[in-house]
Amino acid sequence: MSEGLNFEGWSCPLPLRDHPNIVMGHGGGGKLSAELVEHLFLPAFADSGAVDMGDAALIAVGGAHLAFSTDSFVVRPLFFPGGNIGELAVNGTINDIAMRGAQPLVLSAGFILEEGLPLDQLAAIAHSMGVAARRAGVTLVAGDTKVVDRGHGDGVYINTSGFGIVPEGIDIGPTRAQPGDAIIVSGTIGDHGIAILSVREGLEFGATVESDTAPLNGLVADLLDETRNIHVLRDPTRGGVASALNEIARASQVGIVIDERNLPVQDAVRAACELLGMDPLYVANEGKLIAIAPASDAERLLARMRAHPLGRQAAIIGRVTADHPGLVAARTGIGGTRIVDMMVGEQLPRIC
Repeated sequence: MSEGLNFEGWSCPLPLRDHPNIVMGHGGGGKLSAELVEHLFLPAFADSGAVDMGDAALIAVGGAHLAFSTDSFVVRPLFFPGGNIGELAVNGTINDIAMRGAQPLVLSAGFILEEGLPLDQLAAIAHSMGVAARRAGVTLVAGDTKVVDRGHGDGVYINTSGFGIVPEGIDIGPTRAQPGDAIIVSGTIGDHGIAILSVREGLEFGATVESDTAPLNGLVADLLDETRNIHVLRDPTRGGVASALNEIARASQVGIVIDERNLPVQDAVRAACELLGMDPLYVANEGKLIAIAPASDAERLLARMRAHPLGRQAAIIGRVTADHPGLVAARTGIGGTRIVDMMVGEQLPRIC
């Protein structure tokens, strides 16, 4: 990738957003979600102390650091190729904690159940949650259940919260990307979003696309065993890789350049995106991570990823630059350059 990108004076041509009511895009992980947090929640919670915008908050307890996270899951349908809402809820919070370099320890689970939900479906969801927790080496230690009237709950919503211990000497966060760093993605992107879309809309793309939902704490542990010199980890869920990179670029005040030719994308996912006019960079993932580390460590980390079952298709997709801070640019397949902005709303609602 060559140097010389110049975005001086660049501005987004889209109009400012002004919504008097919540819209679906406020939950899409893009600009609307960021504005909701920045302009409504953060001012309201200002007295609660400094807010870290990473996947999990860091809390100092005695001489240790805890990584704490909470997440709610409202996916539709409840069961999809490769998983269901239960294991998605367990893996999602585990991954948020792991993105701080922490080893997750315990989780809680809160259920909002709709009157009429078949008990065999709930039993299958609960069973998969137990399997997912054991697979990741965490324990479900607390829970809560509420039931809402028929027609008001879409089956079941699940909230999971949890924490883990950050090992001494680990300092991973969204503000730590530095010019010269390499950007690595752990595998094919867009699998989860297309899996949900295919079953929700009854679409076929020539091959079954399964969700990539998986716990990433084992992969993170392997990477940290290789080197602790990792600056940023992020699981690109809602809003996909594009939104995650934009958040990192803004938090670290650096520029990011990716090469679209290096993006690992399944053929079926690429075909589905081309058919539906979607960009795989914005499609959600539930079992992939982005690692940003010094370029001198990139090849070792890439090899370690590819040796792990969840990282076999890992690839170096770009680099961090001091140019155009706060912006993400992509080299296209034909040699051009385009801005990869954060999405305003979302391509596909209710995916996690």
